Order: sequence, then structure tokens, then C-alpha cells
Amino acid sequence: MSLSCGIVGLPNVGKSTIFNALTRSAAAAAANYPFCTIDPNVGVVPVPDKRLEVLGKLFHSQKIVPATTEFIDIAGLVRGASKGEGLGNAFLSHIRNTDAVAMVVRCFEDDDVVHVEGAPDPARDVEIIALEMALADLGTLERHIPKLERLVRADPKLASRLEGAKRLQEALEHGQAARRFPAGSLEREIANEVGLLTVKPLMYVANVDEAQLAAPGPMVGVLRAIADGEGSRMVALSGKIESELASLPPEEAEAFLEELGACESGLDRMAMAAYDLLGLATFLTAGEKETRAWPIHKGTKAPHAAGVIHSDIERGFIRAEIASYDDLVRLGSLEAVRAAGLLRSEGKEYVMQEGDVVNFRFNV
Repeated sequence: MSLSCGIVGLPNVGKSTIFNALTRSAAAAAANYPFCTIDPNVGVVPVPDKRLEVLGKLFHSQKIVPATTEFIDIAGLVRGASKGEGLGNAFLSHIRNTDAVAMVVRCFEDDDVVHVEGAPDPARDVEIIALEMALADLGTLERHIPKLERLVRADPKLASRLEGAKRLQEALEHGQAARRFPAGSLEREIANEVGLLTVKPLMYVANVDEAQLAAPGPMVGVLRAIADGEGSRMVALSGKIESELASLPPEEAEAFLEELGACESGLDRMAMAAYDLLGLATFLTAGEKETRAWPIHKGTKAPHAAGVIHSDIERGFIRAEIASYDDLVRLGSLEAVRAAGLLRSEGKEYVMQEGDVVNFRFNV
């Protein structure tokens, strides 16, 4: 599985700058005027995982394959986009199938960078984007509910689904996101089926200036309070700094981070936050051919994790031979882990753990 994340925000908040840094390219325009991004920019980037290099050396792997995240950067939304203001909100359809949404919010003052609303105000800016996404969802439900009504006339057993869709509609009309319905509820199920934007896990990305990396200002505090109040995640980073880091060789980028007093880049923290937001964990496979990271949902049992690699492995699952990453690094080889009695054999009910290094045994 590969995580996909849509990037939204007002024009000129740094979305495309951050996207460029994420993809280590200049695929997206980053000009100082609204609507510089019209067509969606799509980039697939590796998820940082230092364990892969270590395992690759231990197993003399020919290649290393990290987990990946697909980022989709769309044009900036403005107040009234649902009514056709700016470029409208039709391009929200480009992120309807993503797993999560990252909302970039500008949290710095700069007279040289135009703000479409006059000046940065995180609370107001979040409200504008949230409203436009909710209005897009209402449009989706307005098209879906008449179809449900016709189905209910033919099959009254579907009446509960119609009622659930109308409860979703009412919540959105009152400014409540679909994600506020409990996990496992009928409303959440319907929202996911029809691809509502406001049901997707949401992460706020505070784009700050360099000074705020060490001492976040009040705008960052406002955004963090919004995220905490919703149970969302927030990451603060400087798009400008991340762009500089992205242009440097790895050794120089690491030295630059040390000068900033940081142990990891903001983009790395953004990737980790996205994983945490979606409840993902990673198991690892290692051998001479390749060392690879495999994302799974927390709580996944061994056979289903095997199916992430190939459905045949899940169908023929016998057992999972598991070594912990820490034991492998400490002892230096799989043979040493086995000799120490630390190589475990787990069956169908085993719940995979973060950092498990696995070899699946299966019938062909």
C-alpha cells in the first residue's frame, strides 16, 4: 500500500514550495501570485527510514526499496470558490481519492509575498478552506441523495442509508466535518463510499519563517490549538528552509540541519505525522535481492501483512519468521539472532509490530 495525501490551502501560502521540496524537483510553479498552480502536480516520494540502509548493509542487499507517499498539489482555494471565485473548486476532485489531506497554512509575515486575504490569519484561513471543502461535499451529497431515494423506493431496507446520508448533509450544513462522526458509524461509511473530502484525516502544516523554527510565534499557537481541538496533527516547517535542504547533497543537508539545531527535516516530520495520522506501522523484509519497507495499518495480523507483499503469500500462509530490528542490529546477522534463540515463529493470529523484520513461509 502507498499513502496518498492531497495538499490544500489558500494561494501563496507555500503549498507549491513545500511540494517542490517534497519531490526534490521544480515540478510545481512557486511564483509570487495567486493561481500559479492550475493542473494538479503529483509526486511520489520515499518515506524516510534510516533502518533500511542499516539492514541493506547487514544483508548485502542489491537494492533498497522504501515505502512511498504520493503527494497531490492542487491550485489554491479562495473564499467563494464553491461559487466560482478564483479558479473555483472543481479541482478538489483531484484529491477525492487520497488517504489524507494536508492543509498548508501561512504563519509568517512578509510584505514581499502577497496574501490573498491581505494578511495571514490562521483561524480565518483554516475556516475558509474548511468551508470550501464542506461546500464541495454538500454538492456531492446533493447528487448522491436523489439516487438513494430512488433505491429506497425499490428497496425499503436501504432507508437507513438514506437517513445516514441526510444526517451527513445536515452536519455539513452546520459547518461540521464528516470526520467528526465516530469511526465505524454508518455516516463515516457513507462518507468514505462517496468520497467526501471532510471525512479524510486532516493534518495542518504551519509554514513558518526561520526565526519561528526555534521559537514558534502566536500564529503557530493558534493553529496548534485548532489541531488539538479537532484531534488532528500539526507540523511546523519552513518551506524556504526545506527548499534549501532539498537542493543540497545529503551530507551538506545534514550539516545544515545541525546548524539549525534540528535532528530531522520538517518534511521528514510531515511524513511521520501522516503515518501516525493514518494509524500506519511498517514491517521490513531483508535479503540479498532487496531490503524493503512495507506500510500496514496498526493491528494487522501476519497473514494480511503477507498479502501486502502478494496475495499468493496470504493464501498459502504457514508462519512468519520474525526478528526484531534492534536484535538484528545488536547481534549483526540473522544467523546470530537465530543462535541466540531470538528468531520467533508466529502464526495466523500474530499482530505485526513496528520494525518487525519478517520472512513469510507459505505454500505455493
